[in-house]
Amino acid sequence: MNKITDIDILNKRILIRVDFNVPLMNGNVTDNFRIKSALPTIRYCLENNTSIVIMSHLGRPNGALDEEYSLYPVADELEKLLGLPIIFSDDCVSEDSISTSEGLKSGEVHLLENLRFHQGETDNDAGFSQQLARHGDIYVNDAFGTAHRAHASNVGILDFIPVSSSGFLLDGERNYLSDAIENPVKPFVVVLGGSKISGKIELIENMMEYASDIIIGGAMAFTFLKAQGFNTGGSLIDSDRLAIASELLNKAKSKNISIHLPKDVLASIEISETSSWRISDVDGLKNDEIGLDIGPESCIEFEQILADANTILWNGPLGVYEISNYAVGTQFIAKSILKFTEAGTTSIIGGGDTSAAISALNFNNGFTHISTGGGASLELLSGNYLPAFKALDDHG
Repeated sequence: MNKITDIDILNKRILIRVDFNVPLMNGNVTDNFRIKSALPTIRYCLENNTSIVIMSHLGRPNGALDEEYSLYPVADELEKLLGLPIIFSDDCVSEDSISTSEGLKSGEVHLLENLRFHQGETDNDAGFSQQLARHGDIYVNDAFGTAHRAHASNVGILDFIPVSSSGFLLDGERNYLSDAIENPVKPFVVVLGGSKISGKIELIENMMEYASDIIIGGAMAFTFLKAQGFNTGGSLIDSDRLAIASELLNKAKSKNISIHLPKDVLASIEISETSSWRISDVDGLKNDEIGLDIGPESCIEFEQILADANTILWNGPLGVYEISNYAVGTQFIAKSILKFTEAGTTSIIGGGDTSAAISALNFNNGFTHISTGGGASLELLSGNYLPAFKALDDHG
């Protein structure tokens, strides 16, 4: 694929697909990480005397206009971050919005309303793609969060616009989540968490080709512990994946890769802020107890493994981080990885729940790379060729 620095954008009208799918509350953006992540590409275009049209989706309005999912609040946030007025159109493919784009002057920025107010976006409809293409002379994809979807704004549109490239964010994601993982500076340690292993089987198998050690925490650890014969009490178990968990453990052993599971956990009879809890060995859980976080012994052991790493990939929180009592393990590992990053280790943080967790715990800075994509990062780390990447490669 072309990179934005490979093409001549001077004085052109640039149509940028971004991922501004951000959380809103009372008409305000509550987490602007994804917006800020797109700013380097936007500013580079402004520095090259271009006019800019920005398009994105927000939520899942299912092809119908829904004010709850309007990008209008995002226009306000972008205006504050750029220090420039933002022109906003309330329909992404109306003749009025296209005329506005065609009349833009250099230095002006035009944000289009939610792409998913039209069914043609998720259907990758050719007619809708062609209408979107009328907004720009050059197309730039900087929306990693949707790179695993074959939609009109990141796949179909490339058939109707002559020049295309990736933006800085998309380049960075591909570099860290694909190239750096496939050629890591070893030892390479992978930290995995989250609730179920069902969405991470391909990821674990792919990481076995590159990793030295794999640390598994979060609720998904209990499926592996159960497969090993441990008593897991009332903890969440992916019963349909017990055999697969056992196969993965055997496969890792045959490849001389160490899979590290928690030795102790924080246990309670319910998931709440007010319930009492205790530290328990993983084999000492009572029948009604749920493991909700990794315990202190596991924290220390995991930190020692991370201390020897030159490359760390982290995907998935290690406990129920939304509740302060059970955020300690995730917080401890985040601090440890930050400390090792400062000492020269490359740290790559998967998107989705992982980036949400470190944001909630105020650990937004200091890692080598924090992904903006949840499902997209999982797909890419699993070794899959993302539709948006293929479209750009084919048209590059």
